[in-house]
Amino acid sequence: MSDQPTVDGGLDEPEDLEPAQGTLALAAPEDRHTRADWERAAAGVLRKARRLGEDEPDDLVWERLAGDSLDGLVVTPLGTPDLLDDLVTRGRPTGAGGWDVRTRPADNEQALADLDTGATSLWVEASADLPVLLDGVLLDLAPVVLEGATPEAARELAGLLGDTDPADGTNLGADAAGDHVVEVARIAQDAGVLAAVVDGTTAHDRGASDVQELGHALATAAAYLRTLVAAGFSVEEAAGLVEFRFAATAAQFPTIAKLRAARRLWARMLELSGAGEVPMRIHAVTSRPMMSRYDPWVNMLRTTVAAFAAGVGGADSVTVLPFDSPLGEPDAFGRRIARNTSHLLLSESHLGRVADPAGGSYAVEKLTDDLAVAAWEELGLVEAEGHDAFWGRVADTVAARDEAVATRRLPITGLTEFPHLDEVLPERPGDGDDVRRWGAAFEELRDDPALTPVFLATMGPVAAHTARAGFAANLLAAGGVAVVPAGPTDGVESVLAAYDGQPVVCLAGTDPAYDEWGADLVTALRDAGARHVVVAGKADVGADDRCFAGVDALAFLRRTREELA
Repeated sequence: MSDQPTVDGGLDEPEDLEPAQGTLALAAPEDRHTRADWERAAAGVLRKARRLGEDEPDDLVWERLAGDSLDGLVVTPLGTPDLLDDLVTRGRPTGAGGWDVRTRPADNEQALADLDTGATSLWVEASADLPVLLDGVLLDLAPVVLEGATPEAARELAGLLGDTDPADGTNLGADAAGDHVVEVARIAQDAGVLAAVVDGTTAHDRGASDVQELGHALATAAAYLRTLVAAGFSVEEAAGLVEFRFAATAAQFPTIAKLRAARRLWARMLELSGAGEVPMRIHAVTSRPMMSRYDPWVNMLRTTVAAFAAGVGGADSVTVLPFDSPLGEPDAFGRRIARNTSHLLLSESHLGRVADPAGGSYAVEKLTDDLAVAAWEELGLVEAEGHDAFWGRVADTVAARDEAVATRRLPITGLTEFPHLDEVLPERPGDGDDVRRWGAAFEELRDDPALTPVFLATMGPVAAHTARAGFAANLLAAGGVAVVPAGPTDGVESVLAAYDGQPVVCLAGTDPAYDEWGADLVTALRDAGARHVVVAGKADVGADDRCFAGVDALAFLRRTREELA
């Protein structure tokens, strides 16, 4: 499967641009602006932020504002028509109407409570006591999706269905790459339900990028189709029995594009297999690795953005994981907030009223195409080199992501940014999700907070030192290190008056203050007992270490904690 995905269709330019009555007209000619106008305005902002030099050309804003993914794809800062030159799309969602709100109950009480308060389908472990867990569930109304079904579990669910006309989307949940998929597929065909799941989240949870998750899922789907066709199923029959599961993250545009690209890739795979068009069923699950165990309430924001992106990307079913999942078994409040996230997006924001709301967006269409082409290439690599090589590439992605988190280019609010050292975490039974979260290294530091604080040698009045003092305090807190600030000072002696013998000191002041009395302060603090001196910024004042924007925060925190110990 080395062919790149092909596309059909296109966009026609309207012959008459006059607005219909009651619609908004285009801007008057004198109010319209060129690309150069935008570049000039954006460059002005970047120069104020010192992200663009006074002598650098305005058109560098495209490079400075572009986002880059772990796959090496560029996310443009502004969608423009030229991005769609020679590009058309395929595999969009087929209609509006919202999505299925899928929850993951642990027992019958949770299952019934979920269905009574907004859930529309259930995702349950096949190893559970299904007659007990599903007691009272109307299986003709609420689809049930098993996780990791064996033939025995599949027969048990099929038996519970009996003569009931099963709800659309019911899935016996065999692993599409598992040993039992053919047997479960025959049971499903007899019961009139789906048989298997191609689960991309297994790769995502181990650190795969978006392209790698798509490529892994496609390789699994290809193997699934080959297995069922060899067992006597037609390609259309096999394709109609499977559902795909993908992770949705708080990176909204890549998530939207990933789901749209998945449909395009599936359509291409079926086309090359000689099959007719079989719609792709997508179950989106909010990412587990993106969540944080510290300041877990921020997880509500992450999962809301992820659910929004999943809905806009055209997911048929969405599972929002409770915000307290990383802490253990979610409580009733966490589960309710998770359910209501989808309902707020559907009922308050009306996201289900429009089919493919991102369709036609220059930036999203381009990113969709880039992801589809790259994922098709990844599929070819998996087919040619095997899964060991694939997991080697995932390991490289994990290392790249770890570096981005360590340098805070990939910030995690509440953990690597704006941490709250004195927070009291809610208690939950159990150990939480069994995945390595993106912020795991910082969580390990927070799990074992430093016993000794850092003395923050603030130089000058509050207005002068507050920016760097705040930066340093925030950075140290991300590693479980508290600070003791000197407060407003007017020279070396006033800083020393506040110093209480802490072994590590961090200077925080302006560049002029560093030039004027920074070196003298370092010498005086060492004489007073400071063993390790850090400066916030890049000034050369004779300090032992420096901290500044872009520094490897994780390495800096580990060095600092060693000195504190």
